[in-house]
Amino acid sequence: MDRCQEKRDFTGNTRSAFVTIGARNFAHEEREERDYYATPPYVVKLLLEKERFAKRVWECAAGGEHLAHALREEGHEVWCTDVVNRTGFVDVLDFLTSDVAWDGDIITNPPYKHAEAFVRHAMERVQHGAKVAMLLKLTFLEGRERRALFRDYPPKRVYVSSRRIMCAKNGDFASMTSRSSAMAYAWFVWEQGYKGETVVRWFNE
Repeated sequence: MDRCQEKRDFTGNTRSAFVTIGARNFAHEEREERDYYATPPYVVKLLLEKERFAKRVWECAAGGEHLAHALREEGHEVWCTDVVNRTGFVDVLDFLTSDVAWDGDIITNPPYKHAEAFVRHAMERVQHGAKVAMLLKLTFLEGRERRALFRDYPPKRVYVSSRRIMCAKNGDFASMTSRSSAMAYAWFVWEQGYKGETVVRWFNE
C-alpha cells in the first residue's frame, strides 16, 4: 500500500488544498467579472501605522473607494481611477495603458490577474524615491516567472497579515459578515530606485 494512503493527517482532496490557499482556478464561486474585490478600510489604516506615505496618493484600482475613504480620513489627498466609475466620483482610466507621470505614491488592491502588470506599470509612473504599496495574496511571492519582477523591482518591505483578510466580492461586505476567509494577504511596498534586500514584517496581529 502506498504510504500516502496508509496514513493521513488531514481530510479533503486535492481541490480542498487549492481552495485553502486561494488558487483562482479552484475557487468555489465564479470570480467577479472585473476581479472587483473590495478591501476592508481597516487594512490600509493598519499599513499606515507601519509605513509613511506621501500626502498625495493615487488609488488606481479604486472600486468603491473603500481604501480611498480610509486614506482621506488619515489626511491624504487621493486621486481615484478605475476602468469603471462605481461611485460617481472615480475618474475612468485604464491604469495599464495610462501615461500619467505621478508625483506622489500609489496605494491599491489591484485585480489579481493583472497584479504583476500593475506593479511594473506603477513603478514606471512614479518618481525616484516614491512608494508603491499593493495588497496582494501571499502566494504572489511564488513563481519562477515572477522572480524576474522581484529582480527588477525588489520590494523594500513585505507586511504579512497575521490574520486572514476577507475582501468583498463586488464590494458587498454585508453578505459575507458570517463567512471566514481562506486568503492569506500581505502588503508589498516598493520604493522607486531601491535595490536592497526585502525586509519581511507582520501586521494585523
